[in-house]
Amino acid sequence: MAIRTIVWGENIHEQTNEIVRSIYPHGMHTTIAEALNRDPSISAGTATLQEAEHGLAEARLAETDVLVWWGHKDHGAVSDDVVERVARRVWEGMGLIVLHSGHFSKIFKRLMGTPCALKWREAGERERLWVINPRHPIAEGLGENFVLENEEMYGEQFSVPEPLETVFISWFAGGEVFRSGMTWRRGAGNIFYFRPGHETYPTYHDATVQKVLANGVKWAFNPQGTYTAIHDAPNVPVEKALEPIVERGPKLHEAGEAGYR
Repeated sequence: MAIRTIVWGENIHEQTNEIVRSIYPHGMHTTIAEALNRDPSISAGTATLQEAEHGLAEARLAETDVLVWWGHKDHGAVSDDVVERVARRVWEGMGLIVLHSGHFSKIFKRLMGTPCALKWREAGERERLWVINPRHPIAEGLGENFVLENEEMYGEQFSVPEPLETVFISWFAGGEVFRSGMTWRRGAGNIFYFRPGHETYPTYHDATVQKVLANGVKWAFNPQGTYTAIHDAPNVPVEKALEPIVERGPKLHEAGEAGYR
């Protein structure tokens, strides 16, 4: 069965900025989903900020293997309830790919637990992305580097937790460098952050970027399915201990009582 993917887009700049609209007339989310759907192993749909529950109702998320997230102008408009719903699904094994300015999204900061801040400059600079982990599945089919002629600069320090793996490092014409492709695991869920994607440049039309995104979806997919037991915190009775023990000393909880949360 194809990897069930949702490409979530904030869908504001495409409606309010003529330059962005000319590059992505149907929205960045649609361009990304169409590119992913060229891979027969992926089935991608879209969701946007403006939809009810931002297009991420509980039933739909339950049937989603990987969520791709792009946001920028109004991270604060995303419902906290939806953020917690997405975080829960990631802990249970849903993959998450966060793109470009999504580094400041509520969901990325929620899962990283850090400010996720960085340096930036909007000057249409050349970006050279170096593949520093060439055997990683996300880098499959790539050369040792690739170039985007115009991109927004992101520079270190990037205040995120130490990653599980770093796949790409970018160099910009102005001299800055940035860890542009990093992975983490949160609970049972795989997370990939990929830096390129400023809305006033045609980055998501680039064939190499599209290849990275398809590779990222396949890497983030967890074939083991949903792991709901990750939320459980059972009170194990004395008589079910693996080795015989005798209960002793005072305690707070009655037998079988749930723990405090």
